Amino acid sequence: MNKILLVLSFLFFFCISNAQDSLEISTDPPKISSVKYTEKDIYIDSDTVEVKTFQKKFKKKYTDSDFVYEYKAPEKNWWDHFKEWLASILRNLFTFKNPAAALNVVAIILRVLAVLIIVFVIYLIVKALIGKEGKWIFGKDANKKTIHYSELEKNIHLLDFKKLIHESLEKGERRIAIRYYYLWLLKVMAQNHYIEWDIEKTNSDYLYELQNPVYKEDFTYLSYLYNYIWYGEFEIDETTFNKAENRFKKSIKTFGNE
Repeated sequence: MNKILLVLSFLFFFCISNAQDSLEISTDPPKISSVKYTEKDIYIDSDTVEVKTFQKKFKKKYTDSDFVYEYKAPEKNWWDHFKEWLASILRNLFTFKNPAAALNVVAIILRVLAVLIIVFVIYLIVKALIGKEGKWIFGKDANKKTIHYSELEKNIHLLDFKKLIHESLEKGERRIAIRYYYLWLLKVMAQNHYIEWDIEKTNSDYLYELQNPVYKEDFTYLSYLYNYIWYGEFEIDETTFNKAENRFKKSIKTFGNE
């Protein structure tokens, strides 16, 4: 029995020693054979290189905002300073969390004012277009004014202009009195065959019918005087009225062959 154990122990230690030897041999790194290169193995690049050049003033292509990488605050103009001044007034009157809030309120106020001004201008234009005597505002030539007649004035040959003028002056309506003087002048000119009166005719139509240059000049001035006073829509003082009245009376006598 002891001999058997001795033989088994010998075999066991022999196997362990062989295993250690095999492990030690397997851990050695593999040997790499060296490689030698010659000049024949070097590749020479024979391709040509094209030299690139920049175009003249090429930098101008890169001046827009897409190529600006440094932000610079824009300089303030007088409008910006004006809005800041209004904002400072609002900050003094009301409580705002920050200056930007006051500037926003100022911007809203200015927009509202701009809209109101535009609406008011449109209102004036529409009023001038729709108004019965509104055409004067566009500054048309005085000789091209259309004479508008009321129901009372549609037949000037039946009117007593002396009476109408007297009643107008008693009421202090000098503008209407000047209008009656002008219609009275047209009546006298038609009665004496200087013109042919028609309700659709304009001042320039009557001026064209006059043959005498002196009459043309006189009627041109009176038409200007009438348009200035009547279509101007403002009251005239007594001195201006007296001068215009005397000129109309003189011309009425001239065309009336008195």
